[in-house]
Amino acid sequence: MLSNWLLIGALSVFTYLSRIIGLEIMAGRELSPTLRLYFNYVPVGIISALIMKQILVPTGGQIAISFPILIGCLATAITIKIINAFLPSVVIGVVLGLLARYFLVG
Repeated sequence: MLSNWLLIGALSVFTYLSRIIGLEIMAGRELSPTLRLYFNYVPVGIISALIMKQILVPTGGQIAISFPILIGCLATAITIKIINAFLPSVVIGVVLGLLARYFLVG
């Protein structure tokens, strides 16, 4: 258990240091339009991959859909389109996902 916390701490420190070093190296440099476009799509790609990993789960050699996660994600996406506010949309998605987990799945 302690080794997990040490790993989390070490990864946090290295992540922070790599960001600081990257900012210092890139400060004041003008990026090409292609590189700027690439960096704009990186967060969207990472978040999409993380969400899909949670929705599609391997069970018994097959890939199954986690309906509570899917319901929560869809609720968040629909809510953010309607009210255009991030935090309330995430809260609504989490609540609906939890309700789906406890009442629909069993």
